[in-house]
Amino acid sequence: MKAVVQRVLSGSVTVDGEMISSIGKGIVALIGIHRDDTAKEMEYIVRKLVNLRLWEDEKGRRWAKSAKDLNLEILCVSQFTLYHTMKGNKPDFRLAMGGEHSEQFYNEFLHQMKKAHSEEYIKNGKFGAMMQVQLINDGPVTLELEAVPERKPETNTESTE
Repeated sequence: MKAVVQRVLSGSVTVDGEMISSIGKGIVALIGIHRDDTAKEMEYIVRKLVNLRLWEDEKGRRWAKSAKDLNLEILCVSQFTLYHTMKGNKPDFRLAMGGEHSEQFYNEFLHQMKKAHSEEYIKNGKFGAMMQVQLINDGPVTLELEAVPERKPETNTESTE
């Protein structure tokens, strides 16, 4: 599981010309789900997103406070394109988790985010939709988080007889 994390002054998601979600100061996180991801990878990304120290404290000490510490919003946007390989000049997305399963996984991720932070501070795009994401990056600060799943052993379907 991957998250591209951006510290923002504001962010929003628009679908079909309608703004469906917006935040003020906080985090916009683009979320990619690998085909082998499990609850273990999800837990790591949830914990990191909620507790990532991107803001200064009241004494001006940098990298001291998290979105949870400051009651800031987190806008999560599903983005299967984070798991790609290149075939020449064309991206291939076979490493991304497939449609229906990834939607269930993403919805559980949002549920866990709300439990770890607060339901009112977790916002969402629209899974599977063509979205326009706008943000004002603060810093700019952009980080990548990744929880690498254990690779499942390849199954040999050939007969050895």
